[in-house]
Amino acid sequence: MKNSFIASLVEYVKGAYDELVHHVVWPSWQEVQKWTAVVATFTLLFSLFIFVVDYIFREILNFYYRLIR
Repeated sequence: MKNSFIASLVEYVKGAYDELVHHVVWPSWQEVQKWTAVVATFTLLFSLFIFVVDYIFREILNFYYRLIR
């Protein structure tokens, strides 16, 4: 039983390696750079949006808490 598990694990790793090396189409370096810039820009814009929304909600809640005091 243990030998069968090890043999199937070895076959799986060999198949995964073969798939990665011979069948996967990897992007070019220029594509990687372009999409990295796109993701970084989107991340910065989304972070800025979250910051603004957080600031607005904080100010609304502070105003509300000052009213009820």
